[in-house]
This record gives sequence, structure tokens and C-alpha cells, in this order.
Amino acid sequence: MGTTFDPEPVWIQTVDDNVAAKLPHGSHIKAILPYGASYWTRTAEIQTEQANGTPQSFFLKVTPNAIGRAMVSGEYQSMKALHDTLPELTPEPIAWGTFAQDENVYFFLCEFVDMTDDLPDVEASTRMLAELHLKSASPNGQYGFHVPTLQGRVPQYTEWTKSWEDFFTQSIKLVFENEEISQGPDKEVQQLCRETLSKVVPRLLRPLETGGRHIQPRLIHGNIWDGNTSTNVATNLPVIYDATCIYAHNEMELAPWRPVRHRMGKQYVRAYFRHFPISPPEEDQDDRNALYCLRFDMVSSTLYPGNLRYRKM
Repeated sequence: MGTTFDPEPVWIQTVDDNVAAKLPHGSHIKAILPYGASYWTRTAEIQTEQANGTPQSFFLKVTPNAIGRAMVSGEYQSMKALHDTLPELTPEPIAWGTFAQDENVYFFLCEFVDMTDDLPDVEASTRMLAELHLKSASPNGQYGFHVPTLQGRVPQYTEWTKSWEDFFTQSIKLVFENEEISQGPDKEVQQLCRETLSKVVPRLLRPLETGGRHIQPRLIHGNIWDGNTSTNVATNLPVIYDATCIYAHNEMELAPWRPVRHRMGKQYVRAYFRHFPISPPEEDQDDRNALYCLRFDMVSSTLYPGNLRYRKM
């Protein structure tokens, strides 16, 4: 399920005809060069000269098989939803599709953004993230997403659900099931799953939607950590990418900022709440964050079979 593999380098040695067809009309391809690193895809920069003579680059991601198809289609729809809501925060997605030379190979194509190696500014990134959440009400008032989206190579729960407690229950239940398939049975993890579903989720999430309290489903990127965000060199604004979207409780976006292994930490959480108020009951916020982080860590464990580092956290 989460096993890493090395996609064929040949996929990014030339620009496939179906990829070329998605470039702006009149694009003259100058070069395709490996760019970045990924466990499950090959990534490249396509350098072009446009019809008016200006240089322009595009970012290409390539991956095989049915899971690869779900990955790139989910990423395209995720990035489109984000870009439609707050375009200055993401690269513009262009297309996803199938290679002409191999119908079992799939691609995602988007605008190429030159980025720094630094973390984004705390104030600017949390302000823009809060703006994204505030602007992005669910199209049907429910939690979920209109297409499957994956975290790495692992599908996440996206079925439309009216209640956040019900949605998250199904989501984290699937996460535990996937983690057991990946890492094997473990009595402590099975007990943790039972206690989480029967006690922790009702205690922490039911109060969000009872006692006169209410939250709205918000579009979340789903995996904002050090490796999926940076600063746009051209605009000096934060940029986020590699999205795996769902409409969720906005506070779940903050889960990757809890683990000490990440450079983005509590300073980002504190700054975020200056722009988007904590959901009542406010006194439960840190415990909710720990619950959302449990889901994040168990997904991380699923992605690396045989590596029990995340399971032991």
C-alpha cells in the first residue's frame, strides 16, 4: 500500500505528446529536466519558449498504475479547488491525463513556481491559510470531497457526510485499517483504535456540533508541512502544493504542525488563531489537535512498511 518504488526515469527524458498538447498553444519545448524528489513519482521542469518569444517553465509529475491515476487526478482537483479559492497561494494547475506512449502512465501538469529553500513567513502564511479557509465553504454543506484524494499512495476517506464527528470517525477508522495492512497487527494499536473511536472522538468532536455550537466544512490542503510549502521567489508570498484536499474542520489543517520532527511548529498554530478563531469549546483545542495529529502520524506509518518509527510516537 505505502511501499515506495522508483518510477522509470525514461518517463521524464522526453515530453510525451499528450503532455505537450496541454501546454499553451505555440509553446516550443526547449528542454525537460529532472526537478525535485518524490517517493512515488518522477518530477521534472519543462522549459519552453512561448509564441511571443518569452521563456516559460512548467512542472510535470508522472506516476504509473491505477493508484498513480488516482494520485494525479486527486491532486489536480485538489489544486484546482485551492487555486480557484485563493490563486496567489498555489501554482496554477493545468491538466492531468494519460501518456500517449503508455496508457498505464499518468501525469499532472501545472505552472512552474520558482521557490526559495526557506519556510514561508509565519504571519503571511497563516493569514493566507486562514483566508483560504474562510472563503472556502463546502459546495453542499457537507464534509468530504467530490473525487478520491490520496495521502502519498494511500486513499483517504472522502465520502460526503453531514456530521464532522461521523466523517472523522470513518476517516480515522480507515487510517487505522490501512496502517494495520501496511505494518501488521499490533495489540496496542488495535486498543488505541478502539479507544479512539469509542471515547476520544465523541468526547472531543461531538461538542463542536452540539450545545448550540456549530462549525462549517472548510477546504483544507490536507498535508501542509515543511516539504509542501515554501516562498514564491517572484511574489515573495507563501506557496503551497502537493495538496490532498477534503472539506473538513479547518483545525485539522494544523495537525502536521504538532510533531517536533517538523520545522513548522507551534508558532504557526498560534499565528493561525490570530486570523481564524479557535472553535468552541476553546479549551479542547489542543486535545483536538493531538487527535488530528494521531491521524496524521498513522498515515505516515502506513506509507513506510517496516518502519515503525511513526507507530511508536
